[in-house]
This record gives sequence, structure tokens and C-alpha cells, in this order.
Amino acid sequence: MIKTILVVDDELRMRKLLTDFLMREGYRVIEADNGKAALDQLYVEKVDLVILDVMMPEYDGWTVCREIRKCSNIPVIMLTAKSEEVDQLLGFELGADEYITKPFSPRVLTARVNAFFRRIQNNQAPYSGLLMDPTARFVSIDGERLDLTPKEYDLLLYLAENQGRALSREQILNHVWNYDYFGDLRTVDTHINRLRTKMGTQSTFIQTIRGFGYRFEVDK
Repeated sequence: MIKTILVVDDELRMRKLLTDFLMREGYRVIEADNGKAALDQLYVEKVDLVILDVMMPEYDGWTVCREIRKCSNIPVIMLTAKSEEVDQLLGFELGADEYITKPFSPRVLTARVNAFFRRIQNNQAPYSGLLMDPTARFVSIDGERLDLTPKEYDLLLYLAENQGRALSREQILNHVWNYDYFGDLRTVDTHINRLRTKMGTQSTFIQTIRGFGYRFEVDK
């Protein structure tokens, strides 16, 4: 199925450049030149991914991302000339999936979009009864939906994306809770235990590496 991407930028040249590159990859692209127009498009179009500039008239990118996250888990890649760490952290806190600073290569951005959709496709494949859909933030086991908190979902997704790879508690804490989190490493263990309880018989997918961390391991 052809994926639809919404490109939101007040610069016509930038929109056309991105549209050209994405269409060459086979994507359907729709455009919006301000934040309000972007939200209007999302009401009437089925969009699979949003490429969203920050500095725009009407509503800025922060506002648009915040409004999107109130009702949808559509992946959002934010584009901005702001390269300060605080701006990037704000983008992630508002729910952005990736943050790319200008200037950037359209080819690299297109490659990231391709990789993003491949990752989603791989994670939507069932792991012996466990189904994950990163776009909808949906997890089910043998057809029964799991009631996960946002952090439990982020933790499970991170483990699954790194299937077969040993992840230290520090790596997990930094990725799922961000680098500015000053909590105890036991936070990871607590959430792993909760995940295992909710996963039931599939809890064996999460393997403990004694004295180090955890590994997600399962044959599809």
C-alpha cells in the first residue's frame, strides 16, 4: 500500500524539494504551508507520516505536534534551524519521533523516512503471538490487547527494535527515559517486571543478562 506523507513548511522551495525526492521513492505527498493548514489536512486525509517544520505562521511546529499527539500517534519528523539541545528535547517531549536540523540533505532525509517505514513494518510482524504496531502504539498477544503505560510501551518497543542485542540498564534508561533523567537504574528492573507480568507466557521474550541488563530474543 502506498504511504502518504504530509510535508509542512512555509517555504515553497523546501516543500517542493522534499516532495520531489519523496515521490521518486514512491510515496504519495500532500503539502501544507502553515500549521493550521496542516491540521486541516490531517482531519480529511489518512496520513502515515508528517514532516513538520517548526518556524511557521498560524501555528508553529510545536503547537501542531502537540495537537497531533492529543488524538493520534502518527509518526512526526520535525525540521528546524534550531540546533540547541533544549529545542530538541522539547520536540521529543511533545511527541516527535525524529528531529532533524537545517540545513540537511534531502537524500538523507528520504533515507531516514525509508528506514522508518521499514522499522515499522518489521515491528508489525508477529513475534510468536506478540504483535506490535509502533504507528498506533498497539501491542497484543494472541489477539488480546495489552494495557501498557507509555513507558512500558516505549521500553518494549526499544527492546524489540534491538532483538538479539544485549542492552545494559544504562542504555535502556538513557533511551527510554532520556539522558536528563536522574532516576535509579532499578527503575528499569521495575518496569521490566511489570512488562513480564502483563506479557504472561511471552514474558520469556525478555531475557535477563545477569550483572548487565536485558535482551529481547524470540524466533518469529
